Amino acid sequence: MHYGFYTAAAGILSQQRGLNTIANNLANSQTPGYKTERTLTTTFDYEYMTRFEKGYKTHIGKNSPLLQVDEVITDFQTSSLEETGYPYDMGLVGEGFFNIKGNEHTYLTRNGNFDIDSEGYLILPEIGRVQGKVMGEDGNVVVGDIYVGGADVTVNDQGMVWDNLGNYAGELYITQPNDLNSMQKYSNGMFVSNDVQDVNTPTVFQNTLERSNIDMNSEYERVLETQNALVACSTALKVMDQMNTKSTELCSVM
Repeated sequence: MHYGFYTAAAGILSQQRGLNTIANNLANSQTPGYKTERTLTTTFDYEYMTRFEKGYKTHIGKNSPLLQVDEVITDFQTSSLEETGYPYDMGLVGEGFFNIKGNEHTYLTRNGNFDIDSEGYLILPEIGRVQGKVMGEDGNVVVGDIYVGGADVTVNDQGMVWDNLGNYAGELYITQPNDLNSMQKYSNGMFVSNDVQDVNTPTVFQNTLERSNIDMNSEYERVLETQNALVACSTALKVMDQMNTKSTELCSVM
């Protein structure tokens, strides 16, 4: 088979993954605190073809140059805050992530679009309960009964929380990973890291949310650029297939 088939096919796969990443960015453009993703590609001069036989792998020749997606990176640049007037919305300025205890992990996120559940716990809907510190102990943040004025919760700029009766409920647990790029990413702007440190002087604004840092104009430009590259690779693959078919027909005549 002509080596160019591999090059064109690899290009199609890389551009398709790029489109998927852009689509995910666009889908989360209105998700508070969401951080945009980018695909990084790498080109190998030659990719070895291998054969597996009897449990061993051996090289059987060199393939053509391939373009591959090396990794998907996250741009952690902060964005501006938007006032919402909703007392459970929290926006962070500077470093730090909220901690949300889910069913499987304690997630890190910049999404402060919180609410209150029927038991009076501060939650990030569909994810879990917001974590805080009370008397030096880590735990869930309780802000009051939703049926008896829970909306009167107060949060100061250091993340200290008072419940609907004016009682001190603790402070939001805000941490910063030692290496942002080592975090494991989940959907909707959730991250997991086992290497974090406390942010001792966070800056929190109640009644606000951090916007996503997605630039819609830039994303649409990337869509057009990636689609054009995808079409070019697809066209090249079709042309090579036609050439291969023609060559086969000529050889059969001879």
